[in-house]
Amino acid sequence: MAVASAVPGSTFSKQLLFALLVLVLFCDACRKVSLQVPSHLKAETLVGKVNLEECLKSASLVLSSDPAFRILEDGTIYTTHDLLLSSEKKNFSILLSDSQRQEQKEIDIVLSARDKKVLMKRHTKDQVHRRSKRRWAPIPCSLMENSLGPFPQHIQQIQSDAAQNYTIFYSISGPGVDKEPFNLFYIEKDTGDIYCTRSIDREQYDQFLVYGYATTADGYAPDYPLPLLFKVEDDNDNAPYFETKLTVFSVPENCRSGTSVGQVTAIDNDEPGTLHTRLKYKILQQIPDHPKHFSIHPDTGVITTTTPLLDREKCDTYRLVMEVRDMGGQPFGLFTTGTITISLEDENDNSPYFTQTSYTTEVEENRIDVEILRMKVQDQDLPNTPHSKAVYTILQGNENGNFKITTDPNTNDGVLCVVKPLNYELNRQIILQIGVLNEAQFSKAANSQTPTMCTTTVTVKVKDSDEGPECQPPVKVIQSKDGLPAGQDLLGYKAMDPETSSSEGLRYQMLGDQDNWFEINENTGDLKTLKILDRESKFVKNNQYNISVVAVDTVGRSCTGTLVVLLEDSNDHPPQIDRELTICQQEKDYAVLEPVDLDGPDNGPPFQFLLDNSANKLWTLEPHDGKRAILRQRHNLNYNYYSVPIQIRDKHGLAAKHVLSVRVCDCTTPSECRMSVKEERDAKPNVILGKWAILSMVLGSALLLCILFTCFCVTTAKRTVKKSFPDDVAQQNLIISNTEGPGEEVTEANIRLPTQASNICDTSMSVGTLGGQGIKGQQSFEMVKGGGHHTLESSKGGLQGAAETGRYAYTDWQSFTQPRLGEESIRGHTLIKN
Repeated sequence: MAVASAVPGSTFSKQLLFALLVLVLFCDACRKVSLQVPSHLKAETLVGKVNLEECLKSASLVLSSDPAFRILEDGTIYTTHDLLLSSEKKNFSILLSDSQRQEQKEIDIVLSARDKKVLMKRHTKDQVHRRSKRRWAPIPCSLMENSLGPFPQHIQQIQSDAAQNYTIFYSISGPGVDKEPFNLFYIEKDTGDIYCTRSIDREQYDQFLVYGYATTADGYAPDYPLPLLFKVEDDNDNAPYFETKLTVFSVPENCRSGTSVGQVTAIDNDEPGTLHTRLKYKILQQIPDHPKHFSIHPDTGVITTTTPLLDREKCDTYRLVMEVRDMGGQPFGLFTTGTITISLEDENDNSPYFTQTSYTTEVEENRIDVEILRMKVQDQDLPNTPHSKAVYTILQGNENGNFKITTDPNTNDGVLCVVKPLNYELNRQIILQIGVLNEAQFSKAANSQTPTMCTTTVTVKVKDSDEGPECQPPVKVIQSKDGLPAGQDLLGYKAMDPETSSSEGLRYQMLGDQDNWFEINENTGDLKTLKILDRESKFVKNNQYNISVVAVDTVGRSCTGTLVVLLEDSNDHPPQIDRELTICQQEKDYAVLEPVDLDGPDNGPPFQFLLDNSANKLWTLEPHDGKRAILRQRHNLNYNYYSVPIQIRDKHGLAAKHVLSVRVCDCTTPSECRMSVKEERDAKPNVILGKWAILSMVLGSALLLCILFTCFCVTTAKRTVKKSFPDDVAQQNLIISNTEGPGEEVTEANIRLPTQASNICDTSMSVGTLGGQGIKGQQSFEMVKGGGHHTLESSKGGLQGAAETGRYAYTDWQSFTQPRLGEESIRGHTLIKN
């Protein structure tokens, strides 16, 4: 490893010197080494070599304390620049460090300057030997692998040009000398001859890089180390061998000619790129050997098919004995044989077939979910694969769905079952045609036709059994007129015993009759009505009334049927209508009448609407589209309840009279109308009264009120009571009104007479004031509305508005006055007695 030289005076050299000083303080010194060198040394001059391992093995760091010298890993010392030794000796140290063991060592180097003449050999005067100048450079050299010797075998000689001036000793180091393999090479130190001691295996060591050294007797090295590369020439001593000992390839059967099967590869440890490793492949034998199906490319080792006749069902595995030979396949080349296995992949090229061409089986009638036959098939394709698993199909004879065929996953058999009962009386024998295929689709072989479906015939014989009565058909429909009275006979449900083809001996019972319309004759199954048949009953759906009937034979076997009574519609329901109507005056002045006829469409609309003569003065009735009519006011009516008698006829003249309760209200939608239930109850009996009846009632009430007031005033006059007025009714007067009731704002009024009787009977008050001329005295009326307490003064504006518009009817005023008059009458009577 090269070590960078340090320039004196640089930052790096200062840091290096500091590190060296630190290392010197903490390391142990090894033996001192003395070297004699010329007094003048040029840059990159070899100074000498030191054995570093004697001081510290596996040193990871080698440094020189003097930047003028560079130390290599093998202990060789070079100068970094020109040096002139002014004194006779120069000292420096080699610092060694092992980072793993945390160990440091130091070798002291002493350089001594001397004359060249001391190094010269003295010769006799009569003999002067001159050595030829040898070039110190690498000399090409090669060794033959597996050489037979004799050993030691001379392989090379090295000489240094410095031998002309010095006595030179030669040495070598590196792999094969002082490294693995040890002692393979050695050198004569005086002559520089290099010898090999034994044969070499190129596959183990293909070359050796050895360094040669030339040194003087005192350790001076006048030349750099000489690298010597000994290359080992290959000998064809290794036979090729197959890379994989057990090779298995697979290829589909019936594949085309030229299909690639796989590639074999071999290895030769001899030198690559030479004739020793040029391999050729060959098939020596095919097992079985006929016909020949495979070939191999001699250079690439790719195996391909040669015929399209590979049939797994005939032979599913082939073995090929292979040979691989080096030297380009020459007879003298080394070779190795091996065996590969080729397995054929299955294709669905064989159709399954039944082991029998026909089958016969039998089953009792009316049995279901029973296995009646198992059919076996054979298939030459690979078992337990989709290529051999069978799929069965019933091709003919199962039009009624009585049979089902499945595959047993364990045995691959076809299992034929009955899933719908068979009837011996209808069919005593059934012939089925059954086919079989595979789960996988067929593949066409190159040398054959596409497989086809295999079929077989199954004859199923139906065995007779006494299964009891049959209810055929399951649903029977009979017709009847709507409104049929009770006690009428109808045809019932009839069952049949298939054994006798008659109904004799059967008994009938009723299972379901929702509204108890019928009773059943136990022997004949006929029906008798218990109620009037009504098509409009809630139990009738789509004009049908259903009855469940069970027929039982002598041994208790039974069947159940349904009897549907289809009712013909009759015109027995007049049109009906909702009698509660609301007219919101703010939105419209009419109401729409929409009657409903429970009869069928033939007995329903168009409807005819007729208005009673008593209602003609207030109302008009306008027919609309034959199904509806519009009830309209002749003029704006007061907010009240009105009874409107009308008559509605259907298309055949069946009519019904209805009295409509029409609520005329101040609203925009019917839900906003504020007329209470009490008002409705009180108003309804009075709405239809004539005007003379209303006038007589008003006069009678006024007369009664006057008498009551007179009696009350006479009684109170006898008492000495201080006259007082309520605080909240001071200076109030009743407004003059010519209407028959309170104003429109008094909708839920409850007006009571004052509790202080003395205030009512003022001397300025006359009886005629109740006739509508006003009350001159001061009196107070309390009005309770919506739970609050109000005086008449707070309602004066509302009553005056009601007097002007006259929108409240007399019934409202009467509902206000009647309870109060009754209370005062009782109170007056009590006073008179006292």
